[in-house]
Amino acid sequence: METPETNLKPKENLSVFERFNRWLNGSVTVRIFSITILVLLLMIPNSMIRDIIRERQLTSNEAIREVSSKWGYAQTVVGPVLSVPYLTYTEDKEGKRTYTKRWSHFLPDDLNVKADVKSDKRKRSIYEVVVYGSTMKISGKFKKPDPSVLSIPTEMFLPGEAILSMGIPDMRGIGEKVALNFGDTVAEFGPGIPTDQVFANGISVRMPVGEKDEYAFNIDLDLRGSQSLNFVPLGRATRVDLTSDWPHPSFNGGFLPDHDITADGFSATWKVLDLNRNFPQAWKGNRDGIYDSSFGFELFMPNDHYQQSMRSAKYAILFISLTFMVFFFLETINKKRIHPIQYILVGLALSIFFVLLLSLAEFIGFNAAYGVGAVATTLLIVIYSSSILTSGKLTAFLFGLLSVMYGFIFTILQLEDTALLVGSIGLFIILATIMIWSRKVDWYRGLDK
Repeated sequence: METPETNLKPKENLSVFERFNRWLNGSVTVRIFSITILVLLLMIPNSMIRDIIRERQLTSNEAIREVSSKWGYAQTVVGPVLSVPYLTYTEDKEGKRTYTKRWSHFLPDDLNVKADVKSDKRKRSIYEVVVYGSTMKISGKFKKPDPSVLSIPTEMFLPGEAILSMGIPDMRGIGEKVALNFGDTVAEFGPGIPTDQVFANGISVRMPVGEKDEYAFNIDLDLRGSQSLNFVPLGRATRVDLTSDWPHPSFNGGFLPDHDITADGFSATWKVLDLNRNFPQAWKGNRDGIYDSSFGFELFMPNDHYQQSMRSAKYAILFISLTFMVFFFLETINKKRIHPIQYILVGLALSIFFVLLLSLAEFIGFNAAYGVGAVATTLLIVIYSSSILTSGKLTAFLFGLLSVMYGFIFTILQLEDTALLVGSIGLFIILATIMIWSRKVDWYRGLDK
């Protein structure tokens, strides 16, 4: 005959340590804390990945410098400037004069530039460098230099020794002889400049000035360079008309042009008056600051894969956090136990994606590399997780979620002006989804209950 005592189940006799260990393994709070620690630890390899991207970008910049050193660096065209020497003197106690030759500089009344720029791509190892070749027709007119505006005595002024010069920072970019028509004179520029008071490098030609009131000029210049092409508005009225086959210009400098940009290239027109800049039409000696008024364009690379790889790597914490959050909810709601090591392996797979992206982008371009890396990483995580989740429905859900996440980040990376707007809306939707999903979690019960 059974007594009441025989129907009672024996009470578990657990030590304090065992009870604490059971609470530790089953606590939702502890689980969240552990996952947070894992996410922060996985930021260490992601920081190293960003260092790799910077290193590869430095190597790419070195390749650009190497190609530019042979083809031509960024160019800034200055001039022409008409430099006229004059004499000054000092007298000693005996009245003996010592003469010194100095320089006065006169700028053109009108300056018109018509430039056609053709882009080209050169390769150095695996790196692609954008360079350009330009054909320019520079025209305008000088008024007869007037020494009185600079308080130079007429008898000390030497217009017969005048020099016409142009500033070109990288002389290696000059492709052909530079022909000049100045008034009734035909000449060619030679290397070097008589004085560095206006610019440091350039070409010049001796051009005596007579009694004519004005001198029209025409200059043909073929100039190679890389990265950017700029002009300094030396005319009392300066106009630059520029056309190019490069579809992604970035206009820079002190003045913006009227422009038209298409898929086949762009055209731009700058109009600058002497009133728009901070230097006069004539001066004596040195003149600093003329380059502050320069303007032009850069051959901008809108889809630079190093820049995009760095942008994508900054989303690593979002990738890892969202994926771990999904695993946590699957673990909590569907009672699927997932070991911390399994979290780490999935996190490493997400991190390796950025290395794949960088290495593939150097060969097949960013968009293709992103697609290949995203598909490979998604399949790896889904196949690995299928053995953990043991549910085709949950595995398919994970596959869809990863696909949406990679697609969302790719969309943001392709946008320029509206990336912040789209990103913030996407994050709001993600947060709302998490809040709705988290209502199913009993935060006060253990994972095993």
